[in-house]
Parts: sequence; structure tokens; C-alpha cells
Amino acid sequence: MSKIIIGVMGAGEQATQTECDRAYQLGQRIAQAGWVVLTGGRNVGVMDAASRGAKNAGGLTIGILPNAQTPHSSAVDIPIITDMGNARNNINVLSSRVVIACGMGAGTVSEIALALKANKQIILLTDDTLSQKFFNRLAGERIFIAKNVEDAIALTNVIVTKNAF
Repeated sequence: MSKIIIGVMGAGEQATQTECDRAYQLGQRIAQAGWVVLTGGRNVGVMDAASRGAKNAGGLTIGILPNAQTPHSSAVDIPIITDMGNARNNINVLSSRVVIACGMGAGTVSEIALALKANKQIILLTDDTLSQKFFNRLAGERIFIAKNVEDAIALTNVIVTKNAF
């Protein structure tokens, strides 16, 4: 049986400390559930924090990198170099059973949009009510709003259990 991959998407350099703290906790909780953490792989922001959290909990991490020159997080076990720049966002989304958007940035918005086009279910872990309303109007039942990390993990568990394949 293949491993369940959970994508944690979020800002790099522009990530807030709150977003990084949440991403770290997400990574830990995803690893504790026995799932694999997938991020954009870089050594900054949400990507690095989620990978570090997963590694701290003994989990497996995958990083989908834009090119060979991009420094990857030291907590990434499997760096995948795409040489696709931001187009790698589609790989992030298509490879994930569930996409968790931790915070909001331009790249994160593109990943959410790609996830919607791919009929994926997305969990928004953001305090940004404008983003919540916007994506909820676009996606309806495929968007879930999490108030905190515990909610995000509980929602992920429901989605994974419901959509087991």
C-alpha cells in the first residue's frame, strides 16, 4: 500500500512567524499520523518549518524544488528537482492526497487554484477571512477552514479516511 502524502503549502520569505509555527506543528502532527509531508522543499518559511516539524517527529519529507540551484531544507529527505520553476506547484498538488494551505501568498494561491482544478480537497489554515470567503465561493464543499492545527489534522483525517484508495 502506498504512503499517504499530505501537501503543506505556504509562503517562503514572506511567511509570518505564526505561519511558520503552525507549519512546524502541522509537520509534526502529519508525521505522527504516519503520513508523508510534501512541500515546495525550499529552506525558508512554511516549507522549511513543515519539513523540520516532520523530521523532529521522525517523519518522511519530500521537497519539490524549482531547480538545482535552489537551496533545499536540510529536513527534506527526498529532494525532487524539477527545473520547472513555479510550474512545480502542479506537481505539489497532484502528488498530495490533501493540500493544506498554511497562510497565504502568491505561490500558495496558485497551488490552491491548481488543487481546485484537479478536484482536490483543500484545508485553509489562515486567519485571512477575505481569502477564506474568496476560495469558499470558488470551491464550496472542497474547501475546509481550519481554525488551528488540531482542526487541520482532524479534517485531514476525515478526508483521508473518506477518500481512501
